[in-house]
Amino acid sequence: MVFFAVLAAVFAVFAAMRLAGVDGGRLTSSLVALTPYWVVCGLVLAVLTLALRHWWIGGIVLVLALAVGGVVLPRAFPAAQPQVHGRTLRVMSSNMYFGEADPQTLVRLVRDNQVDVLNLLELTPQAVSALEAAGLFDVLPHRVLEPAPRGAGSGLVSRYPVTELSLAGPSGFAQPSARLDLGGGVSIEVVAVHPTAPVADAGAWKSEIAGLPHPAPHGPVRVLAGDFNATLDHVALRNLISTGYADAGSARGDGFTATWPSKLLPPPVTIDHVLVDRRAAVTGYRVFPMPDSDHKAVFAAITLP
Repeated sequence: MVFFAVLAAVFAVFAAMRLAGVDGGRLTSSLVALTPYWVVCGLVLAVLTLALRHWWIGGIVLVLALAVGGVVLPRAFPAAQPQVHGRTLRVMSSNMYFGEADPQTLVRLVRDNQVDVLNLLELTPQAVSALEAAGLFDVLPHRVLEPAPRGAGSGLVSRYPVTELSLAGPSGFAQPSARLDLGGGVSIEVVAVHPTAPVADAGAWKSEIAGLPHPAPHGPVRVLAGDFNATLDHVALRNLISTGYADAGSARGDGFTATWPSKLLPPPVTIDHVLVDRRAAVTGYRVFPMPDSDHKAVFAAITLP
């Protein structure tokens, strides 16, 4: 009885944090990232305690598990999209794991999926040379690159001409941004996102996510793509999304598709995202394995208004 009561108390604390929107510090933000796993554990605990006739414990745990499950389950179902009929833009993001990701695979994915803009995180000078040798800049010739050693660099490359911007706030990692000229008077703004990981500095993580730009209702459509080091269960990311973005994976019913790590431990979670201005429609989303990287690449097709 006491054993199950302790487990129920631990689960209740976690459930209260998630439902109240508390990310907390380094440890708790990591636990929040595991919310889908917590829901499963809560349901198992509820069934077990009810089977043993610990009615109050089982009942409370079941209610809490269903409540938390109710806020995460919608990301498994496609959401209604705005009825727009403009240009289609194909966006991909890949964390290169200190520049080690296989350049040939990355270029092949760009070609096969007709990618228009590619965001590169943990971009090193050596990775830029490898990508050039693999032919990336033959496909996507326009670029804003800020490579740096030890994974601190980022960049974006585009099929369309770019104008470098400065949309993201201060960050420990480079987070370049640009306006893409699609022709015909159509433009779009893109940010390569890579805030500090919460396990390194939770305060910096929160402030860097908060420093990402909100959609500009009277300006070009904005897309934020990259390694957010946050799942949809973190209130820091949800607050950003609530300013007028949609998560591409969740919009297509693929919000539980994990992007990191590529191995089984720690438990895989979804921390790489494409956030799309809600004026645009998400018409496609996929996640691709990336050899020699600990992250998978994420891809979204977007129809502009």
